[in-house]
Amino acid sequence: MSRKVTIIGAGSVGSTITYTMAVNGLASELVLIDINKEKALGEAMDIQQGTPFCAPIKIYAGDYKDAEGSDVVIITSGMPRKANQTRIDLAQNNVNVIKDIAKEITKHAPDALYIIVSNPVDVLTYVFCKVSGIPEHRVIGSGTILDTARLRARLAEYMSISQKNIHAYVLGEHGDSSFVPWSIAQVGCIKLNDCRRSITNDQKQWELNYDEIEQYMRTSGSQIIGRKGATFYAIAISVCHIVETLFGSTNSTMTVSSMMHGEYGIEDVCLSIPFIVGPNGIAGHVLPALTEDEVVKLQHSASVLKNVIKQVEF
Repeated sequence: MSRKVTIIGAGSVGSTITYTMAVNGLASELVLIDINKEKALGEAMDIQQGTPFCAPIKIYAGDYKDAEGSDVVIITSGMPRKANQTRIDLAQNNVNVIKDIAKEITKHAPDALYIIVSNPVDVLTYVFCKVSGIPEHRVIGSGTILDTARLRARLAEYMSISQKNIHAYVLGEHGDSSFVPWSIAQVGCIKLNDCRRSITNDQKQWELNYDEIEQYMRTSGSQIIGRKGATFYAIAISVCHIVETLFGSTNSTMTVSSMMHGEYGIEDVCLSIPFIVGPNGIAGHVLPALTEDEVVKLQHSASVLKNVIKQVEF
């Protein structure tokens, strides 16, 4: 089956997504677009030259017109935050970028599913929904899918259990107001709060420090940036997981960012709850029974995002 994906932005994140998709055979055609055309060409050539050892795939650098017929478009373009730059200034810069991209890409790929990865991802997902004309269910922000992966990885380290057996989530903003609803976290079929007395593990004795785990989830990205300058492997894998679901035959639940319409009393903002994602994009949502305190935290996260949205022009 022919599957075409366009990646806008040939920086570390965009090029790593392209590479990961090629290695895993997720698409038959990949188009890499960047304002720096030489950079896009170099990344596409480098990845394409390794494809004789992968599933057959066509990879090339192009322009917006080359996105025609794309099944999925992934947007990673944006400005990194500079020293002394406010969060609002960063948001406005990248809102301007996403508006310019939306104007051009939707002319050539009006029927595609869109994944927004650029930051601030929740704000940009909201703006793209408002300015692009693309139906909301076909616009997906990467949201807290990476934060959720970081959380599960940390819990798996504590417990010496496969990450795939950890069912815990990060909800809200992909940012400082995100939170972990510990009341719904599980390991296998056991609530996390009951694990200490319900699970025996000869490999390791452990005690869960919720504060440390949540702090790790929230700060590990900045730790990586401090050590190597950028984060791109984990987000690339996360985005490819979304693409794999979009190209699959069944739906999957994941914490991506999409428009809220009254869930938990939240309206007209994009943030992450467990949405159902499938071949047609957002197919619905799962609304876990959160505690009153957790609902307040989610509503606070929505308020933080709405405050940013009010201060940017689009």
